[in-house]
Amino acid sequence: MAMATDSSTQAPDPTQLSFEDALRALESIVRRLESGDVPLDESISLYAQGEALRKRCADRLQAAEARIAKLTVDANGAVTGAQPFGAD
Repeated sequence: MAMATDSSTQAPDPTQLSFEDALRALESIVRRLESGDVPLDESISLYAQGEALRKRCADRLQAAEARIAKLTVDANGAVTGAQPFGAD
């Protein structure tokens, strides 16, 4: 007997989601898993989807962090340069 696929458990491809959409989808999965009302097989699938979404969010944050620069300004407030994130 084939099991019907519940479309609510099918998440979009995490690599195609913005950070905000991936985070919302991850939060939705966490709420469903925390409810305790999800059957075991669906819980396993949701966990895998959640892990992919978590990785997408972490990757996007890391990419954003790499692009952040510390701007240096002169006494008049004019930008005089930039340093990579975390440089002193």
